[in-house]
Amino acid sequence: MAAREQPPPAAGEGSKPLSALLGGIAQAAYCGQAGITEELLRGQLYPEAAPEEFRALRAKMGGLLQSIASADMDLNQLEAFLTAQTKKQGGITPDQAAVIAKFWKNHRLKIHESLINRSRWDNALKNMSWRVDLKSQSRHIDQINTPVAIVEMELGKNGQESEFLCLEFDEAKVSQMLKKLSEIEESMTALTQTT
Repeated sequence: MAAREQPPPAAGEGSKPLSALLGGIAQAAYCGQAGITEELLRGQLYPEAAPEEFRALRAKMGGLLQSIASADMDLNQLEAFLTAQTKKQGGITPDQAAVIAKFWKNHRLKIHESLINRSRWDNALKNMSWRVDLKSQSRHIDQINTPVAIVEMELGKNGQESEFLCLEFDEAKVSQMLKKLSEIEESMTALTQTT
């Protein structure tokens, strides 16, 4: 009796381990998940693969993902990049390219945000709120019922506890602040405009 042939895998079934491998690489590289090791990924996703074979696949996919992420490729750039990779000797298959494209489409923003957050070495402005109050008490009678702007800024890094800074401005200080912000805006515009 002849051995029964194995039916071909259903469409998309062969892409699940590769998609999960890309997810594991991204978690380890961009989200700081140190527990996602090469051994864990191989054991869970490609248990039949020899360690050297899996190491080569992981290195190739990690390198591609790093290139895509560092360039923050849009979908057109990604398509051109992956097409070139499929034509390159020792590159990737069209099926692998499709899995990578789908993965990047679904995870681009999260990976990009992670890279931005990791590149910051100092606190950033996370939130700002303000209100205008009227002074009801003062040492000087002429300052009562004058408007005062109260500005609260939340400073910090993602994943860390925030610090709050509360500032009080009278009309003159608000005008001075707006003038300085306008100068900053003009400088930034001058640097970003091409002539």
